[in-house]
Amino acid sequence: MAKEKTTRREGLGRVESTTGLDPRVREFATGPNFAAVTTILPSGHFQTQPIWVTADDDYIYLNTEIDRRKFRNVERDPRITVMIWDRDNPYRYVEVRGRVVETIRGEPARQMIDELSMKYNSRPYPPQAIRTERVILKIEPEQQRVAA
Repeated sequence: MAKEKTTRREGLGRVESTTGLDPRVREFATGPNFAAVTTILPSGHFQTQPIWVTADDDYIYLNTEIDRRKFRNVERDPRITVMIWDRDNPYRYVEVRGRVVETIRGEPARQMIDELSMKYNSRPYPPQAIRTERVILKIEPEQQRVAA
């Protein structure tokens, strides 16, 4: 069994290094909440974009296309931060800092974008909106912060 390390900070919540997702992080990611994803550009600067998100017990999942800058960024440098805010109260949020440990293409990625579109828009993702190939980013948490 992996050791769990918790570091407490005053103010904005808790920072943890754990195995698997904190249940509150999973709750935010599986609910109809939006995320902001931050990746590292080749210049070393950060790029942050809004994105749909989901999770299982251990990982955060994002879905993008292979021609998008965020995908090229994580192919080069897998470090990533995902901040998910409560749709009804943006001052309640969770943050996951981690690494993209796997990318999944093909039918699973296509199915996932439809599932995410149903979650956020109540309809399948429009096929004409796909310009290249969909890809899932599987993110392993290294730090988790809960400000909820």
